[in-house]
Amino acid sequence: MLIREGIFYHIVTLDQKDVIPEFGNSPLRGHEATSFGQRFRQIPRLWGLGEGVKMVTCQKLGMHMDLDELNRHISKIIEEQNRKAVQGFEGYSPEDMNAILYDTFGANSPLELQKLSASDYQKIPMLNLVKYLCHEIEKAGQVKLTAKGFLPTKMVKDLYGQGFITEEFIESGLYKLYKETDSESVHLAKILVELSGIAKKRLGKLSLTKAGKKVVQDDFELLKLLIDTFRNKFNWGYFDGYEQVPIGPLGFGFTLILLSKYGEEKRRDTFYAKKYFEAFPLLLQDLQPTRDTLEEYGAKCYSLRTFDRFLKYFALVEIEDEGNILDHLKYIQKTELLDKLVKVVAPKG
Repeated sequence: MLIREGIFYHIVTLDQKDVIPEFGNSPLRGHEATSFGQRFRQIPRLWGLGEGVKMVTCQKLGMHMDLDELNRHISKIIEEQNRKAVQGFEGYSPEDMNAILYDTFGANSPLELQKLSASDYQKIPMLNLVKYLCHEIEKAGQVKLTAKGFLPTKMVKDLYGQGFITEEFIESGLYKLYKETDSESVHLAKILVELSGIAKKRLGKLSLTKAGKKVVQDDFELLKLLIDTFRNKFNWGYFDGYEQVPIGPLGFGFTLILLSKYGEEKRRDTFYAKKYFEAFPLLLQDLQPTRDTLEEYGAKCYSLRTFDRFLKYFALVEIEDEGNILDHLKYIQKTELLDKLVKVVAPKG
């Protein structure tokens, strides 16, 4: 039996009672996966695979072909398709994309994180905000949280006042900085230290863990941990009103590939959104736009989550806004830091 897992195709041995049903496994993880996974229930047909399997199956069964031999034929087709370049994947194969999705910076992925100089680490806002927060927690031994579990006002003002990340609404005076949730960046830093295991909350107090004290001493290991936590544990939709669909985190490594390839030139954010949804079109199906088209709505969600609330925090892109709310244009350009931090191997062949 042929089954699809994520974007990969595998074989389960056929016997006389087997049929080829509709099936599928979502490549998504966490709370977003359950409902969205149903969208993947389909016979493998991407890149022409379905028709190839159907033809071989019908021909060979018509000849009463031995089922072991049939399994070998199907397996060969699947292996060939998994290694074939896909235009919508920028020339990478399904095998490559499987690594990009499931093990973004692993040994079999075309992406690799590289160590930076000490001066380069100082350019990464979220890294330095987290380091400062951890330093203050360690200096105090433990920090007493508010009744709702947030950082005390004095610490919130101190963290934001360091200037690692500035926020328009606070700088303009529209928001008065008082509690942790008044600052998106401070709130996010607190969330990340907890989700990553750098800090633990016990009896209303926040303190560093043993592992946390160790990792904050190594900029590269801390940066890797924060990126991994952001990708795999943090809900990218937490700060926005879009549907709980994994737009952004799913295939974020593919976004890094796109920026590495096209980011030298300043381009509209919609340029990247179009390529992203060409690779992962099913992500659009659970969106419910009210005014925009489906594509426009999806592009805004992708752009906000990916560029404004992730890559900019890690100094990997520069964002230039033009126009007003009704006629807004956003331009994206990669920073030198992105090429220093992320090594991208071109697709084979």
